[in-house]
Amino acid sequence: MAGLASDGSNPDVSLLYDINGLARDAPPWFDRVMGFVGEYGIMLALVLVALWCWWSVRRRDGLADSVSGVASLVWAPLAAGVAVLVNIPIRGFVERPRPFNDHQGLDVLVDGKTDYSFVSDHATLAMAIGVGIFIAHRKLGLVAIALAFAEGFCRVYMGVHYPTDVIGGFALGTAVALLLAPLAHALLTPLVSAIARSRHGGRLVRSRRVAERSAVPETLDIPEPRIGSGPGENDLAA
Repeated sequence: MAGLASDGSNPDVSLLYDINGLARDAPPWFDRVMGFVGEYGIMLALVLVALWCWWSVRRRDGLADSVSGVASLVWAPLAAGVAVLVNIPIRGFVERPRPFNDHQGLDVLVDGKTDYSFVSDHATLAMAIGVGIFIAHRKLGLVAIALAFAEGFCRVYMGVHYPTDVIGGFALGTAVALLLAPLAHALLTPLVSAIARSRHGGRLVRSRRVAERSAVPETLDIPEPRIGSGPGENDLAA
């Protein structure tokens, strides 16, 4: 590490070495676990949180609340896709090499990274999904955002991104998910509402049990006609 002193004036590089240095001190099996978690595991966990969120918003009492929640949840993966597309010209403009290309002594846990470093696609995807889930469900959204932060830490730990690559990914994912959310919600809500009213797709938006429970009061509130109860009707019958 003595030969890396020249990088000490750069906080980005210094933090990279500090975090990636944890991988050098960790046992090999732990590094393999972190490599899998940072490359695939956290993204799979976000998918599970999104499914949990879908299951939860379907069980809301009001139909409008279920439709709004599902529409917001659908926006989460769409926001991630849009953010990655926005990142394509950003990467081409910045053209920042991966840290292991410019700095020696890093413990790189995954191979095959030949594209540019800024901004991190994994951090962008994770945060866009996390913020999208947060719009649909606050508590599960906080879990998803925590997973996104963990994803960013893993990318630096693995030696494939600078900390600023991760921060840039967080900012990009958040900006796309929040700024385009009103437009996306306006476009997706009528579509989800139509699915909710369809015969086969309604269960994708609303739980069957909740729908049946909500329908009971509507049926009971319909008054039954009463023959012979009006004024003067008994006299006519006589």
